[in-house]
Amino acid sequence: MQARMGSTRLPGKVLMPIGGMPLLEHILRRLETFKLSALPVIATTTLPQDDAIEEFCRKKGVSCFRGSRENVLERYVRCAEKHEFDQVVRLTGDNPFTDMEELEALVSLHLKEGADFSHSFASLPVGVGAEVFTLDALHESLEHASLPHHFEHVDEYMLEHPEAFRTLVHQAPETKRHPELRLTVDTLEDYERACAIVNALGSDIRALTTERIVKQCMRCA
Repeated sequence: MQARMGSTRLPGKVLMPIGGMPLLEHILRRLETFKLSALPVIATTTLPQDDAIEEFCRKKGVSCFRGSRENVLERYVRCAEKHEFDQVVRLTGDNPFTDMEELEALVSLHLKEGADFSHSFASLPVGVGAEVFTLDALHESLEHASLPHHFEHVDEYMLEHPEAFRTLVHQAPETKRHPELRLTVDTLEDYERACAIVNALGSDIRALTTERIVKQCMRCA
């Protein structure tokens, strides 16, 4: 899970409180329901401002990796190498409503089909989907990446070079297909929306399904 305090539009958002707990803690609580074998790691930068994230990880007993601020792709590669991962699930620290059911389906399908790169963000609300990569695919991306956005965004090289990777796109059920909805936290408006959802539906983030959140957003639209 990539996370940093230095967001341009909403600084410190990953530790901002939603329903009485930091945003990152909401994600970790959702991951408690993940039924497949996985080790959560929060990958942040070496900047002093991200000491707060490392301290949060220490208190919560979560692994923390610190790497490059600018080269996020390299940060993922080095983190995966350190932990000897051959498969990497990418989540981001500004998405408190990641759909665990769809994540399990995505990872299972990725492994079954032997894909290099799989994702489920095409049809789900913004901030609800996820991605899975093999370490080999990340290595290849890092080796051949040449443009600034290839390093800033982990998936950009793969998306731009589909011929080089076995790519799998997981489609969510019809009831969850609302790509027009923003359930990420990138701006103050997004943050206020996330707070309103938790206040309306309850602070147990593990019980907030995508269907319930979509219905709540439709009522408030």
